[in-house]
Amino acid sequence: MANKQELLHFLDQHVFNPILKASPKGKGDADERKLKDVQDKTRSEQERFHHYSSAREIVDNYKSDLHSKTAHRVNKELEALNLPTLPSVREEFLKLAGDQSD
Repeated sequence: MANKQELLHFLDQHVFNPILKASPKGKGDADERKLKDVQDKTRSEQERFHHYSSAREIVDNYKSDLHSKTAHRVNKELEALNLPTLPSVREEFLKLAGDQSD
């Protein structure tokens, strides 16, 4: 299994940072509000993941988030904005984690 830092680096690079760095320029007012909302939620999610104490805790919570109703709503908004989601990197993340079960 990858260590905690490797897992966090992967999530930061492939999911969290692309969302947080997305620009509202050229988007309509509704999409700007949607982007700000998902960026706020993503910031909280990133902080939550960074506070987990172990790689196992990160993997367990990642898998839990795949089935969360709240996460499902946020993921739909992210997809509408053409931004990455936790499920969009599922296969790569679980392979890195050495955990192919779901």
